[in-house]
Amino acid sequence: MIYLDHAATSWPKPPAVIKAMSVFLERAGGNPGRSGHRLSIEAARIVYDARETIAELFHAPDPLRVIFTLNVTHAINLALRGSLRPGDHVVTSSMEHNAVMRPLRALERQGIRLTMVSCAPDGMLDPADVARAMSAATRLVVINHASNVTGTILPVAEVAAIAHAAGVPILVDAAQSAGVLPIDVQAMGIDMLAFTGHKGLQGPPGTGGLVLNTSVDPSTLDPLVRGGTGSHSEFEEQPDDLPDKYESGTPNGAGIAGLAAGVRWVAERTVEAIRAHEMALTQALLDGLSAIPGVTVYGPRDAGRCTGVVSFTIAGQHVSDIGLRLDDEFAILCRVGLHCCPAAHRTIGTFPAGTVRLSPGVLTSHQDIQQTIAAVRRIARP
Repeated sequence: MIYLDHAATSWPKPPAVIKAMSVFLERAGGNPGRSGHRLSIEAARIVYDARETIAELFHAPDPLRVIFTLNVTHAINLALRGSLRPGDHVVTSSMEHNAVMRPLRALERQGIRLTMVSCAPDGMLDPADVARAMSAATRLVVINHASNVTGTILPVAEVAAIAHAAGVPILVDAAQSAGVLPIDVQAMGIDMLAFTGHKGLQGPPGTGGLVLNTSVDPSTLDPLVRGGTGSHSEFEEQPDDLPDKYESGTPNGAGIAGLAAGVRWVAERTVEAIRAHEMALTQALLDGLSAIPGVTVYGPRDAGRCTGVVSFTIAGQHVSDIGLRLDDEFAILCRVGLHCCPAAHRTIGTFPAGTVRLSPGVLTSHQDIQQTIAAVRRIARP
């Protein structure tokens, strides 16, 4: 079996991730921050260690500004719903995932104004277009770091500089880039970074978070959920302390332990080495698929401008049929359709049918890629 669906979730997980989750449940299964006994204390230590590990990876200014959430979608909703008010103006791109677009559309019905900046057919964003879209009412710029449809890397640092020049913060969706591209929230000027744990960070599902830079004043960001935090239990109001303000209820301790192990696994190999490996695989895919008659490849043709995500179609064939044949005849697992990203597919011209998406990962081999190219060549044969 060749697994080429890492943009959906990484698989298989590193053994250290599975072991860390098992150890947490076996030896530290207490509720962190809720009790003073040894199991609770050990659980809290593991959760805080995970904050430090993630803060180090993203060069976050303070581990307490790493807020754990259920996933990147939860983190994005916290950032959007917590910071925007009726009358506010938001600028985003035409390559955004529904994790961004659906909450923005809901907020639009509640009184915010939204401008979607059109990207090029290969998914590239011109920062100057963002500048032109901004107004005196703009309160937030929201973009992804890399597209889940074409892998196109957006110019986050340049857009952040433009936004900051107007006194506007930027929220970055790093679902496709965390663990795959180097991220430094301070050097890149990222005010809020939403990430998921189960993709490039190699962690389990049900994990993710929101990193708040020091530019973010927590008093201006409301919690998405309120409830017990294990702190200030004498009050019935939500505490203002970080991260407690945004982490009500019992955390996913086992998942967080697994996420920390995944991040350490990535750090040991280095994001730079992982990036180099995936670039080589991606370039081979781009070149090999582009040479097949009847195949159309979407997005940048240079792997240096995208992550390990390659979308294609075959003339006269439905993407679902292609995906089924890849699975049934060649044991190649991929994803087909719109990838929860209709705006991006409208941008690249593949709406409503979508594309076949191949997304290699750190454990994908060059032989896997060559076998995949050969399989697509056979499927595309008249």
